[in-house]
Amino acid sequence: MTTTITALQADSAESSFTTRSLERRSVRADDVRIAIRYAGICHSDIHQVRDEWGGTSFPITPGHEIVGDVVEVGSDVTDFTVGDTVGVGCFVDSCMECEACKAGEEQFCSQGVVGTYNGQDKDGETTHGGYSQQIVVRDHFVVNIPEGMDPAAATPLLCAGITTYAPLKRYGAGPGVSVGVIGMGGLGHVAVKIAAAMGAEVTVLSRTDSKKEDGLSFGASAYRATEDGSVFKDLAGSFDLIINTVGASVSLDSFLGLLGIGGTMVNLGAPSEEQSFQMFSLLTMRRNYAGSMVGGLAETQEMLDFCAKHNITSTIELINADQVDDYYEKVVSGDVRYRAVIDIASLDTAA
Repeated sequence: MTTTITALQADSAESSFTTRSLERRSVRADDVRIAIRYAGICHSDIHQVRDEWGGTSFPITPGHEIVGDVVEVGSDVTDFTVGDTVGVGCFVDSCMECEACKAGEEQFCSQGVVGTYNGQDKDGETTHGGYSQQIVVRDHFVVNIPEGMDPAAATPLLCAGITTYAPLKRYGAGPGVSVGVIGMGGLGHVAVKIAAAMGAEVTVLSRTDSKKEDGLSFGASAYRATEDGSVFKDLAGSFDLIINTVGASVSLDSFLGLLGIGGTMVNLGAPSEEQSFQMFSLLTMRRNYAGSMVGGLAETQEMLDFCAKHNITSTIELINADQVDDYYEKVVSGDVRYRAVIDIASLDTAA
């Protein structure tokens, strides 16, 4: 038997969110039903709701940063029990049989990983995400929220946390490594916290000095405003690793010039417009330019445990369901410090 719950949905790229009923499937043997407490707003939610990447299936209920409590488990579920505080990130299913899935990198599933929203599940139904009261998820795609971690502030870690942790770990952030973080918004502020906890020397590269005090308090050893063009001369060749967290176009050649010999710049943002750079920006110093998305489920749990150990959560603004449209505009304009999280209990009053 399906369960009827309340959710926020957008009917088109131009429409505002409305509150309406949504059906969630019955719990299968390997499913977990979660009563959602908090859902984060990710910039990729905005891209998809506004169909800026193309391919959005309307009506859409976004949200892939989800924290809640287990209220029902299937007969084969052994890792979760009713009452557990758990999280769901960007995916809710995969084939579990291909080489990527077996290697714990479900995000690269050769059969196509199933997105938490705007995806298609194995029954051919469109998936709907966390801006809702409940979600039913295959148990493999659920992670534990460590005890003592603030559940609201932990919510963005299900995307922003793993998106930044994965490349920082992969490219060796740690003691003796100089890391530059481009942008200090929803992704960037988490990257600063995690890189600093890994022991790296972190420099924030933000457009202005407006967030300097915060950047230094998050663990950065230096903060430079890039609107002052002298940064690209002063810091030329000084970084081992640069993490680009912004979702808009930047001058790739300028930032690549900040890498030392063999340094790597990793792009995490996904601007809707094309990006380009001169090949000599790489060739002259054996530099590398890479992209990275979220990690697999095991690495996501590893990230949460790491963050709990180092007392890292996102810095958030907790909002009500009726504020989501306004906060979409705030996210786009960079006017959120630093991640907006929806209190899903407020859906009761918004309905």
